[in-house]
Amino acid sequence: MHCSSFLFFIYLFRFSPWSNYKAVSYTHLTLPTNRELTLQSERNRKRLIEIIYKAKAGHIGGDLSCLNVLTALYFDVMNVNADSPKDDLRDRFILSKGHCVEALYVTLESKGFITEGILDTLGQYGSILSGHPTIGVPGIEVNTGALGHGLSVGVGIAIAAKMDNRDYKTYVLMGDGEQGEGSIYEAAMAARQYRLDNLVAIIDRNHLQISGNTEDVMGIDDIHDRWTAFGWEVKDMNGDDMEDIIRTFRSIDYANRHPHLLVAHTTKGKGVSFMEGVAKWHHGVPSNEQYEQAIQEISERIKDLEYN
Repeated sequence: MHCSSFLFFIYLFRFSPWSNYKAVSYTHLTLPTNRELTLQSERNRKRLIEIIYKAKAGHIGGDLSCLNVLTALYFDVMNVNADSPKDDLRDRFILSKGHCVEALYVTLESKGFITEGILDTLGQYGSILSGHPTIGVPGIEVNTGALGHGLSVGVGIAIAAKMDNRDYKTYVLMGDGEQGEGSIYEAAMAARQYRLDNLVAIIDRNHLQISGNTEDVMGIDDIHDRWTAFGWEVKDMNGDDMEDIIRTFRSIDYANRHPHLLVAHTTKGKGVSFMEGVAKWHHGVPSNEQYEQAIQEISERIKDLEYN
């Protein structure tokens, strides 16, 4: 990624028509509890199974592994408002692992950015919802899908915030299989060079990619040492546990002059027993019987969280 590319993204987020929106100050009046966040994540998990089953397509395994992190970001961590989706003060989110867009769609629906009617058009001709994020969908900042590009875009946005003396944060969610893309490390160097403590990258560390175990394809078990050497602050968290996710996000020091990396240790296919840790569910659609089993498992957990 050359300097001109970074400058393009800086220009885009400083001088595009988006910058003309009136800034609205909003804060969390009441932070949700870990139980409430877990319940929301389970509801989103159920909705995810429904839309993938109906659309007959989706990267369901990686969707399920990152849903807890997405729920935490949108319902606790980030300043975002569906009534002002282009607000100047909003935090920015980039789904670099864009093939898992279905998880983002259900999160945006539950947050009020897109309506239920729109989400039900996934997989249909003429729908604004495609298999990767596009800016035609309310709440989506940039088109993604070509792996390895999201962090470079995030660096540009974070630099723009520094140049404009704005306090918004930028969050980028990457896959662990994506870590073989060289452009990620060019962006990592730039983030340290410009001391982007307003930038948080998250790696969905579920250990499985389309061609198998990450360590058999392109090993990254040294991920902590690697990113620390690039000058990033690195934290590990249990991405399957909402309490640990929230605790880790709240421990970030946004004034330490270092970019932040959170390694979310997750389970591919999380929340559906027959999908958990199974590589073939990188992309797949459940059969009628599998669909009923998945919905039953999730519904039972939702009931327990609602009434117990």
